[in-house]
Amino acid sequence: MGTKFSKPNNSDKDTVTIYTKNCLHCNILFTEELWCNECINSLEKLAENNDKEAMFNLANCYRYGERTEKNLEKAFHWYQKAAEKNHIDSMFDLAKIHYNGEGIEKNFEKAIHLYQKAAEKDHTVAMNNLAICYYNGEGTEKNLETAFYWYQKAAEKDQIIAMFNLAICYTNGKGTEKNFEKAFYWYQKAAENEDEKAMFNLACFYYNGEGTEKNLEKAFYWFQKAAEKDYIGAMFNLAACYSDGEGTEKNSEKAFYWYQKAAEGGNKKAMNNLAICYEKGEVTEKNFEKAFYWYQKQ
Repeated sequence: MGTKFSKPNNSDKDTVTIYTKNCLHCNILFTEELWCNECINSLEKLAENNDKEAMFNLANCYRYGERTEKNLEKAFHWYQKAAEKNHIDSMFDLAKIHYNGEGIEKNFEKAIHLYQKAAEKDHTVAMNNLAICYYNGEGTEKNLETAFYWYQKAAEKDQIIAMFNLAICYTNGKGTEKNFEKAFYWYQKAAENEDEKAMFNLACFYYNGEGTEKNLEKAFYWFQKAAEKDYIGAMFNLAACYSDGEGTEKNSEKAFYWYQKAAEGGNKKAMNNLAICYEKGEVTEKNFEKAFYWYQKQ
């Protein structure tokens, strides 16, 4: 179980959906549905007149090729200009550009500097990404205590991926003492917000009685939720629950179905179990060719 970067949040593509200025040409608010052909020029004029919101929106247009040709150099220019005016989302996006090397060379030091600035202004995804930099020692010396601090700050502000990462810290004793009860709490919070990895880990905690009382029915429930969101490890564990009748009634057909799904997703244990089913003719007709195929795939 490890940390992960945030998926792009709304600020990544908050291009022209919420903006209070009107197009100088058509006098219509900058909305994706109503733009005229001159809107991009109008937006550029506003940006050149030091409107930081226009700078940010113009940068997004160039970054994603919306209403104009994609141009990462111009995107970088306008993000930088807006960031210099303390536009928080621009700081965050500029940090991501430095981190990922979008149109420029990767620069973790500049990325962490900008993540820090945005995090200090309560940008919750920046908090999570800053924590990851400290956790992995990217752009700075590795510091698990500082990583834990920023994960906690972001999680307490309802940043879902930070909830999961904070739970990982409590599980493994990274930057703080091991505490399965607190890990369970944060896995549950993240799982309730549709994080499939948190669902899987929460199910494992219920299954093993870690941080909470053992509860196979709840373990089954969360394995199923994660499996339905295509989390491969959960597919295998769900199949095992159906096979052994743990947390649910035995159901060999459903076990076979989920072993197959997990095997197709690359789970080697599922491949082995699926091969056995074909070899012995359990739940399905004997098929030595398919048995051989899945044994060989492992």
